[in-house]
Amino acid sequence: MNAMKYAIAASLLATAPLAAAQQLSIATGGTGGVYYPLGGGLAEMINKHIEGASAVAEVTGASVENMGLVWRGDSDLALALADTVYQAYNGTGDFEGRQLDNIRALASVYPNAVQLVTLADSDVHTLEDLRGKRVSVGAPGSGTELNARALLEANGITYDDFTPQRLNFNETADAIRDGDIDAGFWSVGPPTSSILNLATTRDIRLVGLSEEEVANAREVEPVFAPYDLRAGMYDGMDEAVHTISIPNVLAVSSEMDEELAYQITKLIFENTDELIAVHPAANDTTVEFSIDSTPIPFHAGALRYYEEIGVEVQDHQRP
Repeated sequence: MNAMKYAIAASLLATAPLAAAQQLSIATGGTGGVYYPLGGGLAEMINKHIEGASAVAEVTGASVENMGLVWRGDSDLALALADTVYQAYNGTGDFEGRQLDNIRALASVYPNAVQLVTLADSDVHTLEDLRGKRVSVGAPGSGTELNARALLEANGITYDDFTPQRLNFNETADAIRDGDIDAGFWSVGPPTSSILNLATTRDIRLVGLSEEEVANAREVEPVFAPYDLRAGMYDGMDEAVHTISIPNVLAVSSEMDEELAYQITKLIFENTDELIAVHPAANDTTVEFSIDSTPIPFHAGALRYYEEIGVEVQDHQRP
């Protein structure tokens, strides 16, 4: 009888971590972005495939807020831009003086690609051609504006060199279509609906970056990664366009149960088709992208998965 009781107690202990993690909260962003549908897709996958765990996607103020939610334990998983994750882990930038050193990554799931769009018949062919033009740099304080400013300034172009317009994605598309501006920046998971829609009403061209411009940008912002927008992504786009991207990281606390972190990481990479069905940005959800792009240490459970499949993680990705 005592042996039976012991066996039951031991089995309860063995399943305790997942039982304790039954209700998982995934911090995402606003309903109009990529984070919310992708987080919802991940929640469905967890509910379907991971026994003893259920998850729900929460609407939040996105990257900066999400780091605080994970750090405090108010959310279990969070999507956030790599620069925000990097600053939170290191106590720099927005997190100056309040380092969140328990932040870990499971994976980088897709990039926000910097997409510079103009009309096909415009004379904007390079970054340098933006001088003297009317250019949308994104909504005030948005990730797009931060990325556009960093890219331009790294290549010797300031807001004094052109007429900046701070427009959101839909406003930027409308302004290009109507001829109110010459070009506009997007920093978002490609393909994005506002550019897709613009390309159906106007002939557009995406402006590529040179290797030197990419290198200059990466010197200023280490989390920038080179990225090729694939041919055919938008109507009239006959060849790939070289640009930069900022990875979007799926972050958790170092306190997350190792087995749960392992199972979620495995789920993401072995059932990626389920995420792609939710949003095409997940076409970039690959182990290679994750290893190339993640700027902070992986959680021990994620490391276990990467080591199990035989990939070499970078030194800075180990706690």
